[in-house]
Amino acid sequence: MNQQFSQLKKAVEVFHSYGITLTGKRKHAHFIEQLNMDPVFVNGLIFELEYNLKVFLQDELLGKACTPKEVIQLLLNIPQDN
Repeated sequence: MNQQFSQLKKAVEVFHSYGITLTGKRKHAHFIEQLNMDPVFVNGLIFELEYNLKVFLQDELLGKACTPKEVIQLLLNIPQDN
């Protein structure tokens, strides 16, 4: 549980570095359509999340994640021995 909390804290810091707050409706906002992020920056965000959390997200799963909440759910559901 503590490890999951520290993972979540690191993820929130990465999102904040990209100017994305995870409160209210923003956590459900589409990266490209509502947050107006360029796909290159979305890829950079994903890379930084993987790097800081020391996990690897499969491309098949990432294709379905279009909002910050969906990406965080993916990160927290990854087995920790990844």
